[in-house]
Amino acid sequence: MSHSKLTGFVGTYTKAESKGIYSFTLDTEKKRLCDVKLAATLDNPTYVTVSSDQQNLYAVVKEGDKGGVAAFSLDAGTGSLHELNRQVTPGASPCHVSVDQNKQIVVTANYHKGTVESYLTKKDGSVQPAVAIIEHTGSGLIKERQEKPHVHFAGFTPDEKYICAVDLGTDTLTTYELKDDQLNRVNELKVRPGSGPRHLAFHPNRNFAYLMTELSNEVIALQFDESTGSFKDLQYILTIPESFNDNNQGSAIHLSSDGRFLYAANRGHDSIALFSINQDSGELTFVEHTSTEGAWPRDFVLDPTENFLVASNQNSNNLVLYARDAKSGKLTLLQSNIAVPEPVCVKFIGI
Repeated sequence: MSHSKLTGFVGTYTKAESKGIYSFTLDTEKKRLCDVKLAATLDNPTYVTVSSDQQNLYAVVKEGDKGGVAAFSLDAGTGSLHELNRQVTPGASPCHVSVDQNKQIVVTANYHKGTVESYLTKKDGSVQPAVAIIEHTGSGLIKERQEKPHVHFAGFTPDEKYICAVDLGTDTLTTYELKDDQLNRVNELKVRPGSGPRHLAFHPNRNFAYLMTELSNEVIALQFDESTGSFKDLQYILTIPESFNDNNQGSAIHLSSDGRFLYAANRGHDSIALFSINQDSGELTFVEHTSTEGAWPRDFVLDPTENFLVASNQNSNNLVLYARDAKSGKLTLLQSNIAVPEPVCVKFIGI
């Protein structure tokens, strides 16, 4: 695969038309998305992630009344996927999956069960049965959405010493240490009641991190202490206009690799909010909103060159391509009519 043609994958819901994981090509010379096709057939692979060596893809999966994680071998040249195996347990499927840099540990977050689960991998990247399952307890301020724990994200700190779990139901960010294959809790940050934190992204300087909230529609800027795995909240800033009173639920959050810009997606306002980042304090300044040209943007991703951004609108079944200005961070619409059924998560194979 040439550098002018990059392969991406889309995780989807399969409640209506979708059949599983789709792939597409980003032609960076023509500035177009094309060649959308079904890459793997499976139920509700809503979140996917690609290993750092580009040889494996991991997806959450539903299998009847069970759920878990599926492992695929990945041909980076053709973008083709081959399922290696899957590990499922009774109950709802997870909503998020991460893998460490050395492809030894896969972790999932389960919204419905309120659990964090870790799996060890084999040499070929296949997953073994879960070695640790942590069940959160508690509830939050908003009875309809925070009646119990809802773990929405589980991922690694930059040095991979810790695993962070974001719980929308209990307004907590919990840090775990993986020791002797078990998850030991080392720290917990309680954010403002009713925030409903959803996803976490780290600044490349490792001193700051950012939480996207689903219920209060905010980004929470955090100070991160790498030595202890602890967080401290620095700033809460809205991702939607104060005048917007319709239903909105914050979704995805991503940073540019230079650490200068943060992007956050709004479902309902149907926009991507752009913020500039103060490199000394970590605090955010709002820059602008860009329409997602569709309904309910569940996720988005910067391509490996970071000259483009691709957003996924779940309810209008389309991907949207933007050009990205590296100096200002601003987005310019290129294409909005790329049909993909029920898209949730977008990931690229790196260069």
